[in-house]
Amino acid sequence: MIGYYILIGGIALVSWLVSNQLKQKFKKYSQVHLRNGMSGKEIAEKMLADNGIRDVEVISTPGQLTDHYNPKNKTVNLSESVYNERNAAAAAVAAHECGHAVQHAQAYGALQMRSALVPIVSVTSGMSQWLIIGGLVLGAAAGVGLGFWVALAGLAFMGAATLFSFITLPVEYDASNRALAWLKAKNMVTPEEYIGAEDALKWAARTYLVAAIGALASLLYWALQVFGGRD
Repeated sequence: MIGYYILIGGIALVSWLVSNQLKQKFKKYSQVHLRNGMSGKEIAEKMLADNGIRDVEVISTPGQLTDHYNPKNKTVNLSESVYNERNAAAAAVAAHECGHAVQHAQAYGALQMRSALVPIVSVTSGMSQWLIIGGLVLGAAAGVGLGFWVALAGLAFMGAATLFSFITLPVEYDASNRALAWLKAKNMVTPEEYIGAEDALKWAARTYLVAAIGALASLLYWALQVFGGRD
């Protein structure tokens, strides 16, 4: 278990560093005001319109970095600082979330796969580690195969969450690529503003990369505990 705590601690540290850098980048590019004077809301509405999407609403949501696209009710949810502000960071985030709306409209495969996994992961992810630990304890106490199968079920649940994390990567990177391509093609930003938008989205994507690597590392660690303990 000491090795697991070291692993989790290391991943948490890297995650914090990346998250902190992301916040610093968004703070920096929030000072780069858009020459066109458009707010995040207006950027989002124009990108949707340019892609022929008329049934998605752009709304404001409380919090910081809480921006997301909801495919269930077809809403682009922008945090207040993005919804109202007129800077490179707001333009990047607004366009990125609209990138997800475009993915949805075009039935992007990775997004469909992730959406299909959401109900499974929402139920199984919270219990996976407890099943593995319980199975290992049960196996050690009873000396029978039941504990192994309980632990194996936990690994399967954890594997689903890990798969979800990795499927999220192409979804997020593709949304950013769509956003940046549109911002550039439609001359929505100046070269300086584009550099800021691109840098901000790169750091946002890295948070998902760290999460995926962390999920895989945890899965491999527990797999070694389960299979390594067998004769």
